Amino acid sequence: MNVLRRLFKIGQAETNSAVDKLEDPIKMVEQGLRDMRENQDVAMRSLAEVKAMHIKRTRELNETKDAEEDLQNKSVLLLKKAQQGDIDSAEADNFVKENLKRKAQLAKDILLMKEDVANLEKQVATLEKNVNSIKTGIKQWENELSTLKARVKVSSATQKINKQMTNMDSHSVVSMLERMKSKVMQDEALAQAYGEMADASETHEEKMNKAIENISVEDELAQMKKQLGI
Repeated sequence: MNVLRRLFKIGQAETNSAVDKLEDPIKMVEQGLRDMRENQDVAMRSLAEVKAMHIKRTRELNETKDAEEDLQNKSVLLLKKAQQGDIDSAEADNFVKENLKRKAQLAKDILLMKEDVANLEKQVATLEKNVNSIKTGIKQWENELSTLKARVKVSSATQKINKQMTNMDSHSVVSMLERMKSKVMQDEALAQAYGEMADASETHEEKMNKAIENISVEDELAQMKKQLGI
């Protein structure tokens, strides 16, 4: 079974000789499933951590872009104010130069942040794929384990029945039937013997009274027929 090769770890098997017994592969699969669930928990924690890093870095990227855009807007506003004479032109130029320096640094930071965000996105996708793969694998292996357990029960029951059938051949069945017939015939003969003994134990007086009773019944029947004209 492929699942056994995927799940079993060297050192976690019971013993090499135990592989021939169905109960031991079941224990090994169950151990493998426990390992996979632990791996799933670790992968889930890693996924959550990387997602959190991705969210944080994306937020920092957006804030840096906003800061860059804010410096651009302020620089444009300063130049317009200087053009209108609201502020000194030299002073405005100095402010704008400083803004441009900060803006240049922010641009570099933005490039690095974009790279970080892209890498984190790849890591998130990879971890999500691994987590889903583990979940699918666990579900599949649980189904295979259920099937294996059912096959063990069927195999065990079949083995017991076949063993009984092997021990009980046709000769033994015929022999049992013959013994039963002999026993029944013996019981019937014994019952008949007791009946004959009961008949033989009747006294002379009992036999005479029975005969008289039978004669009396015959006479009474004949009289009834005569009355009815039969």
